This record gives sequence, structure tokens and C-alpha cells, in this order.
Amino acid sequence: MTEPTHPRRARRIRRAGHVGPRWFTLFTVAWVVIWTVQLTPLQLLLPLQLNTPDSADGWIRGVVSSGIVLGVGGLAGVIAGPLAGALSDRQPGSRPRRRPWAIAGSWVTAVCLVLTGLSDGPLTIGAAWVGVSIGAAVASAAFTAMIADQLPPEQRGAASSAASSAQALGIVVGVGTIVLLGIGVVTGYLVLAAAIAVLGTATAALLPDPSGTAFASQAAREPGEPRFAFLRDRDFSWMLAGRLVVNVGNALGTSLFLFFLMYGIGQSGHEAEENLLLMIVVYTIFVVIASIAAGLLSDRIGRRRGLTVSAAVVQAVSGVVIVASPTFGATMVAAALMGVGYGAFSTTGLAFATDLLPSERDHARDLGVVNTTAALGQLLGPVIGAGLVALVGGFWLVFTAAAILSLAGAGLTALARERVPA
Repeated sequence: MTEPTHPRRARRIRRAGHVGPRWFTLFTVAWVVIWTVQLTPLQLLLPLQLNTPDSADGWIRGVVSSGIVLGVGGLAGVIAGPLAGALSDRQPGSRPRRRPWAIAGSWVTAVCLVLTGLSDGPLTIGAAWVGVSIGAAVASAAFTAMIADQLPPEQRGAASSAASSAQALGIVVGVGTIVLLGIGVVTGYLVLAAAIAVLGTATAALLPDPSGTAFASQAAREPGEPRFAFLRDRDFSWMLAGRLVVNVGNALGTSLFLFFLMYGIGQSGHEAEENLLLMIVVYTIFVVIASIAAGLLSDRIGRRRGLTVSAAVVQAVSGVVIVASPTFGATMVAAALMGVGYGAFSTTGLAFATDLLPSERDHARDLGVVNTTAALGQLLGPVIGAGLVALVGGFWLVFTAAAILSLAGAGLTALARERVPA
């Protein structure tokens, strides 16, 4: 008997079986290196390149330049990620669907990291950083699609936890290596480029990747099925909106930490770099703990929305702590709270997104959109934060906005209805 045109359950037919520790290890390594090469420049290298303590406009000019560079790169990634995902969804024949895009994205990122390190001035640095953002978005779309392609629902929370906790680990690995070894800016970019070229290629080659033939039955659309279902799906749209806003709130609270330590608290450049690393370690510990716990819990109970909303609220509290007490001690407490909130949110939010995918045949494209809403939030945050700093000549408004946006994102996420897989 023929199935109805748009039944939710019919589109939830699972080809995926359980995967083992080898798959999770390779997947985690891939995400650690992706996050390392994106977030180490964002947290440390780009601010150092664009810092202007001796200019006529003072240090605020460097903050604004850094925000604009990151924001433009984020916009490029928003376009590149879903586009690459859509093309890999349509990969014909017996060739792998995700692997070529993961490798290509890794190498584009590597080349553009080298160019960023060798550049001088906001314009040339910004142009090279756009290439980094595009390459990372392409690779991220390919690796994220593997969750929906290859895993059953009961393992997607664990995989999302691997990708989310890798974000915090990537910051520690990158910033820790550069600060503790005393590596210069140019050398730092070269190390990051080598890491993504080698590890991005290796993990993409070793992870399984079903060919286009395995998904041939999904190639033709059912009569009346919209081509861009995610734009018309109410729950998926609310989830995307919440993910974007919460990530803007997180970026407001984290991306300007180096400038905050130097100009908000008054620490010297060397002291600020060391304390930034300490804050990142604290943040990472709580991100990893919260990511693993929330991912496993969401797999066990089969519910994601409530955990995702609660995590965004915890993140909001971190901004309130800094506004109430703008000291280094309070900032460390806020870093721990933000780690708990964002670690749990990014894990359960990504797993929630895989549960809400509107179309089985558009995994990579739709998850590319999910990735880019998070990436756009992380890269719009510095732009907005720079404007808020310039507006009031300080940082209190930045952390206030971070708390408000985190709460708003929690509310938007709550509007997406939970779906129980068939």
C-alpha cells in the first residue's frame, strides 16, 4: 500500500545502525581540529593582530576591527555551509557523499589560515579570514551530516556531545599551545594550518561514508513536497531562531574576553594572555562535563527541548554575574556557569535539530543551516559586542546583552515542539 505524501513517520525510516568507539574517536578528533582552527584565531590570534593600543583612536578601534572581520567571515560561512551540504546531498553514483567536501573544506581552511597569518591590516586579514570561514563551514557541514546519515536516534545525543565538547577542547588545545610554548602569531597560524590539513584529511578518509547510491531512493521528491522544507517547518524554524540568538549571547560573553581583561579589568597584556588561558581551561572543563552529561541524558530520556531551554537560562546567569561584579574572580565563576550552560545547550540543541529535520534527503543542507546559525551567532557576537563597547566605552552593556539574548533564545527554543522518533 502506498504511503501518504508527507507522513512524519515515513520520513523517519532509519538506515543507520549503531556505531562503535572507533567511529566516535575519529568523529571527535575531526571536530576538535575544526574548532581549534576556528576559535584559536577568534580568541587570541586575531585580537593580537588587530589590537591598536597606540593608535589615535585607542584600543576601541582594535575591538571594532576585530568584530567586523569576524562578522564578515561569519556571513561567508552562512552561505558556504548549506550550499556545500546541498551539493553533497545530491552526490550521484557510487562515490562518497561527504568525504570529498570534508577534505576540500579542510584544505581551503589550511591555505587561508596561512594567508591570514601572513596578512597585515584589517582589509587583508579580513579577506583571508573569509576563506577560513568558508572552508570551515564546508567541512563542518560534511561532518555534521554524518550524524543523521549513519547514527540511530539513540546515539545522536552522544555524537552531538562529541562535537560540542570538542569546541571547548579546541580552544584549550589551540590557545594553550600558543601561550604555553610562546608561539608567535604567524607561527601559530602555520601550526593550525598543518593541523587541519593533516587531521581533517585523515579523519575524513577513515570515517565511513555511504555513497550516493545508498540514498538513491531519496533522490526524487514526493509530489507536493517543498524543495526548501526547512523554511516552512514551524518547529525547525523556531529551533534555528533560538540557536542563533543563544549563540550570539554566548559570543558576546566570550569573544571579547582578552580585551575585557586588558581594558575592563586593567591587566597587562602578558597577564591577560595567561589569565585568558586559565579562564578557557575552566570554561572547557565545565563545557565537557555538561556536554557529556546532557547528551547521554537526552539519549536516555528521549527528550531534548527542556534540557536545551534550561541550558540557555544557565548561560544567561553568567552574564548577570559579570555585570554585578566585574572582577577577575567573578569572571572565573561566570566562565564556569557559561561552560555549563553552553556545553549542555550546544549538545542537546544539535541533537534536537537532528530530531526535527524536515527532509531525509536534505540532511547535509539542513544541518549545514543548523551549523551556520550557530557559527553566525558566534561571529555576529563580536560585531555587536564591538558596537556596544564603542557606544558606552566599556563592557557592562556587552554582558547585559549576553544575558538578555540567552534568555530570548531559551524562549524561542521553547516554541519548537518536541517530536518522538518513530
